[in-house]
Amino acid sequence: MKMVVAIIRPEKFEAVEDALAEKGYVGMTVTEVKGRGEQKGIQLQYRGSTIEVDLLHKIKLEIVVDDEDVDEVVEIICRNARTGRFGDGRIFVVPVEKSVRIRTGEVLRSANGK
Repeated sequence: MKMVVAIIRPEKFEAVEDALAEKGYVGMTVTEVKGRGEQKGIQLQYRGSTIEVDLLHKIKLEIVVDDEDVDEVVEIICRNARTGRFGDGRIFVVPVEKSVRIRTGEVLRSANGK
């Protein structure tokens, strides 16, 4: 199992969510976060003054999928979150050793787990 963690623009969330659901990937955790990447924030004009915005609003998606589904999920997120401008986001793929369903105690282990 792998966890796909994607940091995307808030305005692209609905398109990404719909595209993932269409392919059967409905389980996810969504968090509103702030952050910055290589652009190191932006400058905005407000009432005639320039304001430096260091941390930008983003959406963080966390989706746990089987190893064989990782490439498809990453491709769906990229295709639907891309604008071609700085600040489109980043995707991380992290190994998951074990998952426990709290309600039933069911344990799922990755193929590499014991």
